[in-house]
Amino acid sequence: MKNFVREKRIGFGMTQDELSEKLGVSRQTIISLEKGKYNPSITLAFKLSKLFQCSIEDLFIFEEEDKHV
Repeated sequence: MKNFVREKRIGFGMTQDELSEKLGVSRQTIISLEKGKYNPSITLAFKLSKLFQCSIEDLFIFEEEDKHV
């Protein structure tokens, strides 16, 4: 899933360590999330949305892998 977490984090002047501490997740989770290798739980998506003061839709873009679903 494409996301704009890195852009938002940088825009807020935060490091990956700072973001991970605020969210209660590991730095590795943030790294994987920013690289698009990890899809967050709905809880984490809401926390990110609240922290960055934007909608979930502004952070994540769902890309269908299978057009037949």
